[in-house]
Amino acid sequence: MAEAAARRRGRGGGGAARRAERTAVSIDTAKYIERNIPLFEILDDEALEIIETNAETILEEVGVSFVENPKALERWREAGADVDGERVRIPRGLARKLCETAPSSYTQHARNPARNVEIGGKTLVCAPVYGPPFVRDMEGGRRYATMEDFHRFVKLGYMSKWLHHSGGTVCEPTDIPVNKRHLDMLLAHMTLSDKPFMGSVTDPERAQDSVNMCEILFGKEFVQENTVMTSLVNVNSPMTFDEVMMGALEIYAQNNQACIISPFIVGGAMAPVSVAGTLTQVLAEVMAGIAYSQLIRPGAPVIFGAFVTSIDMNSGAPTFGTPEASQILYGAGQLARRLGLPFRSGGGLCGSKLPDAQAAYETAHTHNAVLLGGVNFMLHSCGWLEGGLVASFEKFVLDADQLGTLHKLAQGVPMDENGQAMDAIREVGPGGHYLGCAHTQANFKEAFWRSDVFDYKPFETWDEEGARDSMTLANIKMKQMLENYQQPALDPGIAEALGAYVATRKAEMPDAFS
Repeated sequence: MAEAAARRRGRGGGGAARRAERTAVSIDTAKYIERNIPLFEILDDEALEIIETNAETILEEVGVSFVENPKALERWREAGADVDGERVRIPRGLARKLCETAPSSYTQHARNPARNVEIGGKTLVCAPVYGPPFVRDMEGGRRYATMEDFHRFVKLGYMSKWLHHSGGTVCEPTDIPVNKRHLDMLLAHMTLSDKPFMGSVTDPERAQDSVNMCEILFGKEFVQENTVMTSLVNVNSPMTFDEVMMGALEIYAQNNQACIISPFIVGGAMAPVSVAGTLTQVLAEVMAGIAYSQLIRPGAPVIFGAFVTSIDMNSGAPTFGTPEASQILYGAGQLARRLGLPFRSGGGLCGSKLPDAQAAYETAHTHNAVLLGGVNFMLHSCGWLEGGLVASFEKFVLDADQLGTLHKLAQGVPMDENGQAMDAIREVGPGGHYLGCAHTQANFKEAFWRSDVFDYKPFETWDEEGARDSMTLANIKMKQMLENYQQPALDPGIAEALGAYVATRKAEMPDAFS
């Protein structure tokens, strides 16, 4: 016993050094994920062809609506569609033909070029939660989000190693007027982080503000020649394109900025209850939206989006992490690849009210489906709670930490000489152990992925430290990250110009809270 204790004490110095290395302040961001693993394809060719044929039938016979948008109707008429009122019926094959000019991948540039991301092909880019009006943490509970909360999330996103993208409306800052808050949110992404970000889509004028501010940050010519924003344009499922979202799409497409064309579907309410029926509607809606973007500017970057969840038929509430949602994600990924387009879906989706076991199970199901389903842009990858009504600080930290597992899984299994480890097996031989062998000493730091939040200590130590659960550990980690936050440098002249633009635009309009 005494010898064992001495050995443990003897190892203490090395353990302390390793702990210090793990806890050192770091603002490194891992490169976006590049898959070295096969994808899971749930549908065979016959099933895919049936869905594609049926989607073309929907576009041709049922049509889609472009509401309160005469310019869109005229564009479709000139392209050869049958326009009846606001209903647009698209001849078989026309939408698919128009989609051909959309790029199969593109680079979204960050103000720090080291943080540029490639979207498409075998890549996966992770972006945080988007849109909740409420936030939650252990100190303040559930409450309406403020601009201070928004700033904290942007800082956490910047400090999160496995998060590649700063996102957009990480929470909805309700203490700022509706018509002005987009300016403050964009300014936060541009100044508190140097990762890529999203633009505003809640009004065409706000989309134009986003472009104008990017021209200050990056330079006007650079923005026109490169993509510096990827923004979310939702379809009003079933099969309706409203003037607000389409107006934002028009601004972004004209300025060479990327849009995610994403149906927003609760299965059983806004699409059929069957997986195949939902996939058919998703494909029809996406093809119509992407085709329209190409009518505005051929070659405008776009992403095939699919946000689909099921519904609890007893309560009517949306459900997340379900088998059907994963099946739809897998199938939509196949359809996107057959169109040759980047794919967006999934995230840390859950219906739980707290970052508890339900939240973890549902999130893990979707994260795994994202990796195996070929998603290229994962919005809501961290922080989502309560069906998207709440952005949780603790869940943000937990989810962002777990994105590291996707990075490791995506690497596949190395089969080089080091991966085969034959030298280690020869060195140790029968009855030995591998702790001290040369191969272990050379590889132990990187051999196993390790959470920066979870507790791996023995029971006695865990108990002495307060028997802390995962939410408590995440709260502690969150405070450490915010304390260690270091704002990335920005040219003072650019920072001043951005601030002046925001101040001028705010002064030009009265406050509006609805």
